[in-house]
Amino acid sequence: MRSISKQSSGGYHLNQANANPPNTSHDATTRWKSFGHKRQVLQSLLDEQFQLCCYSELRADEEGLDYHIEHVENKSQNPARTFDYSNLAASALGSTNDLSAFKAQGDEVFGGHAAGKRQGCNMNRFVSCHHVNSQHFFSFLSDGRVGPNSSLNGKCRDHAQYTIDLLNLNSPYLVTRRRQWWDELDDLYQDHVANGGSLFHLAAVHVVPTGNKLYRFFSLTREFFGPHAESALKQQAPGLL
Repeated sequence: MRSISKQSSGGYHLNQANANPPNTSHDATTRWKSFGHKRQVLQSLLDEQFQLCCYSELRADEEGLDYHIEHVENKSQNPARTFDYSNLAASALGSTNDLSAFKAQGDEVFGGHAAGKRQGCNMNRFVSCHHVNSQHFFSFLSDGRVGPNSSLNGKCRDHAQYTIDLLNLNSPYLVTRRRQWWDELDDLYQDHVANGGSLFHLAAVHVVPTGNKLYRFFSLTREFFGPHAESALKQQAPGLL
C-alpha cells in the first residue's frame, strides 16, 4: 500500500461542505449522497495517487473498472470527517456497476467496499494509505499474495494482517492479477539479463511516473526490482521514496 501524500484541498465545493460538517451518521450519509461534485473530488484524488487504487494499487481504469471516493475513516464512525479531504482517497470499484458485476460473477469485493471495512474498523490497528510509512507494513509473494513485512515487530505485524483481512487484499481477483503481473515482470527481467540489458532502466520504466500515472501494483514492482527500483526512484522520482 503506497503512502499517499495529499496535494490538494479537494476544491471549493468540498471545502464549503466541510465548513459545516455533519454531526450524525444519518446526516453524513444523507449529505454525502446529495453532494453533487464527487467527480471533481475523485479526479483530484486520482491525480495525487497517480491513478492507483489507494488500497490495492490496482489501475482500475486498465481493468475496465471505475473508482469510488473512499472515506478512510468511515462516515458512520466519524461523521465530522465526511467532507474532510485529508480523510478521502480513491479506491477501486465503482459503487454501482462494478459492485453488481462482481456479485454476478461471484468475485469477492475488496478495498473500500470490502465487508469488513464497511462495517467499521479499529483505526488504532488499521494501516491507512495516508500513513507516512504504510508501504513498509506489507510484502508481496510471487504467487500473488500479500502479507505482513517479515521485518515487523508483533504489534505492527498485527496491524498489517488486520488491514489485509479487513480490506480483503488477498481476494482471488487481486491475487490472480498480482501473480500475472509478477510473472510478466519476471519474463521481462529474464529477457533483460539474457540480453545484457540495463536492469536500472527496466526498473525505472516501471516505477517512475509517466504522464502522472504509475504502473499497476507499484509497491509489488518496487519490491520485485529491489535496489534497482530504489536507485531509479532516488534519481528520477525522489518524491515517491
